[in-house]
Amino acid sequence: MANDELTVAVLGPGGIGGLLAALLSRAGHRVICLAGDDTAHTLRTAGIRVRSGLFGHFTAPVEADTELREPVDACLVAVKHTALDAALARVPSTVLGDGLLVPFLNGVEHPETLRARHRPDLVAPAVVRVESTRLAPGVIEHGSPFAEIDLAGDRVPRPRLDALATALDAAGPATRVTEDETATLWAKMAFLAPFALLTTRYGLPLGDVRTRHREELASLVAETAAVSRASGAPTDLSRALARYDAFPPPTKSSMQRDAEAGRPLELDAIGGALLRAADRHGVPVPVTSRVVRELRAAGH
Repeated sequence: MANDELTVAVLGPGGIGGLLAALLSRAGHRVICLAGDDTAHTLRTAGIRVRSGLFGHFTAPVEADTELREPVDACLVAVKHTALDAALARVPSTVLGDGLLVPFLNGVEHPETLRARHRPDLVAPAVVRVESTRLAPGVIEHGSPFAEIDLAGDRVPRPRLDALATALDAAGPATRVTEDETATLWAKMAFLAPFALLTTRYGLPLGDVRTRHREELASLVAETAAVSRASGAPTDLSRALARYDAFPPPTKSSMQRDAEAGRPLELDAIGGALLRAADRHGVPVPVTSRVVRELRAAGH
């Protein structure tokens, strides 16, 4: 990545991937979106339209294909866990070569899955904090007044992380390279798991969950924090509930939105991974276990 201009592939140009693809393209980078035939055709012909209070309303041209056919500096993986295996078929490791593989996925187990398929020193997990929705192929609505990225990868050469972080930051999202991949992933998990599991379990927005089910929320927060600490990632328990209280009452989790739309849930990547880590470290998580069990019993 010696040049300032990067060639970046985006696997899954939905709410997150589409926003990043459009911002990088607008900043002058070459962007290749990887998707199904119909979506790829739409993106090739119409570009990506973004509506954002933070970044403005704009349309950015992108290239698009059904699979990666040439080396790139980085491939941003922005699909959900439930679609990961099928989506990775669009990125042959032999073609990606020495390009970075940058997953923007929920959970904590996917980096090792990806390192089994691509060079371990080229997998750079990222965490994104943003609310962004795909309204239709190539139409993205960015609703949050922020967009922040933490880029990790303990085994990745630091200059490569810095080059990608510089490009992302200049394109719009506030981006930093973090020193500890485990802490980065668990910081997101510790916030996401209680929020996603309880809003989906009760079919209620966060405002109702934090008032009507506050004791359960506090228990999930404490259990998740204990598992995070046992996994080597310190969690500030005192700030956790305050973070939920700061969100607007109508806020829904993406898992809850998936449940409402009848889409597959990332229950195993979030709840299942949390229970597996708890079991591995001998941490009791009775409330989390019950909530995950009830979600599975409900057909999730």
